[in-house]
Amino acid sequence: MWTDKQRGIRVSQEELLCKNACGYYGNPAWQGFCSKCWRERARQAGAATQDARPSNDGTPLTFSKFEEKKNTEKGRRINTMRRLFWGSPSPPKRQESSESHANVLKAYQSLEPGDFTAFLKILRSPSSQRLQSRCTAFLKTMEAYHDLPVQKQSDLVQDFYTSFAEYFSSFSEAQVTQIMEHVEKLIMTRLHKWVFCHDSCDDEQKDLALQRRIRSLNWVSPQMLSVPFPDKKITVTGDPFLPAITAIIEMDAKRAPQDKLACVSKCSQHVFEALSNSTSEPANADDFLSGLVYVVLKANPPRLHSNMQYVIRFGLPHSLMAGESGYYFTNLSCAVAFIEKLDGPALNLSPDEFEGYMLRQRAPFAHSKRQQVASETQHMLEELKGRQEKLDQGMDALNVQLQKWVQAVHSQLDEATAQFSLVQKEITAQSELASSSHDIAPQGDDSEDQTVLVLSDKYAGPEDTDC
Repeated sequence: MWTDKQRGIRVSQEELLCKNACGYYGNPAWQGFCSKCWRERARQAGAATQDARPSNDGTPLTFSKFEEKKNTEKGRRINTMRRLFWGSPSPPKRQESSESHANVLKAYQSLEPGDFTAFLKILRSPSSQRLQSRCTAFLKTMEAYHDLPVQKQSDLVQDFYTSFAEYFSSFSEAQVTQIMEHVEKLIMTRLHKWVFCHDSCDDEQKDLALQRRIRSLNWVSPQMLSVPFPDKKITVTGDPFLPAITAIIEMDAKRAPQDKLACVSKCSQHVFEALSNSTSEPANADDFLSGLVYVVLKANPPRLHSNMQYVIRFGLPHSLMAGESGYYFTNLSCAVAFIEKLDGPALNLSPDEFEGYMLRQRAPFAHSKRQQVASETQHMLEELKGRQEKLDQGMDALNVQLQKWVQAVHSQLDEATAQFSLVQKEITAQSELASSSHDIAPQGDDSEDQTVLVLSDKYAGPEDTDC
């Protein structure tokens, strides 16, 4: 199933589906079953275990008593959840508040996809007070009984999802899914500190074991996994899978299962992008799974096992059984299972070679790795040198253009200065000419007056004298 000399890892689409042939995605954590089939099998196994115990009088229970006990246990669990949700073992009668019920449904129908703030606003409105009080009662009950086994807590949360969804039975499946995603985020954000990595399970020990296992496999190269990886024209940015590595590490910081699934989907999409950029051919399912294994080995995500179990136990079933998120999460589970069972033949290595690498007695392709690193470094240096030459040429061209511009500015200034001097001289000459003409004009008037006086004296005749 896992090994292939050409592609490294092969998993067919049929192997990803549930072993019960229900059409949903299976999961290695559920022994190949989907969450729905796995829970049914677990409940049947638990009921059979209780039935196998001897009764008080030492005689084994009959089949009829077994069926009766099974139905009683199932009815008790359903009544408990209904009592927590509705306040009574039976759902409330809608005839009592048909108008209020219609207003609530109308408000939730107008809810936009992904608008969690609007959902909280509707839930806190007076018309949704009953739903809000049921959520608050369930949260207080879960916090009060946080010492219950984690599987029991998982069953209670899943039953609460089912009971809450019954309120919107008149809605379409897409609308119910949208509302339940908001409910899951509301409930699990509050319960995260109580149920994540619970003391009743060994998630913490498995986290440490998985981290040690991944750390011991840090020598695995993309070539061993047959991951399409660019070996030529490597840019300075480095590993093309770095965004996927970052996305899978961010999963531990999220609280709601759907937010953790969103990190898995984001990581998977980055893997597809890196694969499409590394080769001219479109990425297929085999390349994707190999790339996902490489990302997990390089990232070594914190508390990976606990995060996956948290999503499995408290996430909405439809998110894991179908759709894009279910496909990506199933591939992640397969990648983790492959890492846990990784051996020499899976990497096209002999058992002795694999053991030598695990014990650090030998390094894979040490000489070729040194040559590859030297070649990559030389390529980077040549690329940087070419960039520096282009930068120098650009600076020289810019200096030439700057000098030409300075010269042009200076010539324009000189021309403007010369023109200003000419204009100033013309203005000065005109002003001097105007002043000189003004000074000559009064002298002409005096001479004319004197001429008039002389002429008048000349023709006046002799003066009269008294004898």
